[in-house]
Amino acid sequence: MLYAIFKIWEKAAANGADWAEGFSFLRIFQYITVRAGLATVISFLLIFVFGPRVIRKLISLKVGQPIRTAEEVHKLAELHGDKAGTPTMGGILILGAVLLSVFICGRPFNPFVAVTACVMLSLGLLGFMDDYFKVVKKNSAGISSRQKLFWQLVIATFAACFIFFKPEVSGFGGSAPGFSMKVAQDGTEVAQHFAISEISFPLVKQPFLDISWLAIPFFMLIIVGCSNAVNLTDGLDGLATGCTITVALAYALLAYIAGNHIIGFDYLNIPFNPLLGELTVFLMALVGAGMGFLWWNCHPAQVFMGDTGSLAIGGALATAAICTRQELLLVIIGGVFVMEAVSVILQVGSFKMRGKRIFAMAPIHHHFELRGWHESQVIIRFWTLSIIFAIVGLGLLKVL
Repeated sequence: MLYAIFKIWEKAAANGADWAEGFSFLRIFQYITVRAGLATVISFLLIFVFGPRVIRKLISLKVGQPIRTAEEVHKLAELHGDKAGTPTMGGILILGAVLLSVFICGRPFNPFVAVTACVMLSLGLLGFMDDYFKVVKKNSAGISSRQKLFWQLVIATFAACFIFFKPEVSGFGGSAPGFSMKVAQDGTEVAQHFAISEISFPLVKQPFLDISWLAIPFFMLIIVGCSNAVNLTDGLDGLATGCTITVALAYALLAYIAGNHIIGFDYLNIPFNPLLGELTVFLMALVGAGMGFLWWNCHPAQVFMGDTGSLAIGGALATAAICTRQELLLVIIGGVFVMEAVSVILQVGSFKMRGKRIFAMAPIHHHFELRGWHESQVIIRFWTLSIIFAIVGLGLLKVL
């Protein structure tokens, strides 16, 4: 909306309209940094203002979070017993704030913004159905694991195909629309091209592997894996929300850099696409929404995001990582999410193969709870790790 206003002013100014000079301040809406900042503030304020009303509505609808019984989780039931009845489905606040902020401040039809927003909305709807069935059945089962995985794969397939086949998205460097990158090579200028199927990493100056059409299942794996990893992390008050802020902020910076050929390609030698900078607005809206939701989600939480929020956030972050061509860096920047997912895989694998558990309980944040850490200690220490992981990931951009 704001960018459209700028374009109207720009056209009027070019045609010499009388009113254009008096509204010259509208030119600031062309800048991504301005609109990203506004998106952050707007999404935060939307949740801050409307959060109490939504929470009261969820309470009136009796959509309380079902807590697993002592037979299922033993001592953890004692630690989390007071959480029973806390309203869930709070992820609708995040979804609404992000999408509305992007509509106001961003360019929603930008292909990178569109695919990320569609993945977020689709997985959010899937999570909403899961939360709904949990509330209706009054247990923590929800949609069956197979059904959930099936629909995650369907959503991820559409997103991966869009990214792979859409020229405006898959074009980087010389193939990017409206841009012809020239680099000096032995005194000769040549067009620089990056394929979306080429895997890159900051420590390697050139893409080191082209996986061709296998990029589609690779992207699907990232989207489904990250979606479930965030979902596993969402087990303590504010834990997933705080880590989301850190990861989204890091990828907002990466998106801005990748959309600027001077900083991104010339200096840092990372894949460039002129349309990618707009994704910064979406990610900063997610940062603002995370901050706003954390206001109500911090310990002791007044609302949980539920699968409505966690599945959507994970999918959005994964899609952003793929779009910025820094999907491998997500393993570092999203280190806490990776820890949580790997702990579950190791726990299940060890129990099935050896009949023994590695951790007191998985995901790993529950392990530390059962080892005597207070919930707030686990949360803040994991937030600290998330910040460190993000700094390390961004620091790798200029190692070589």
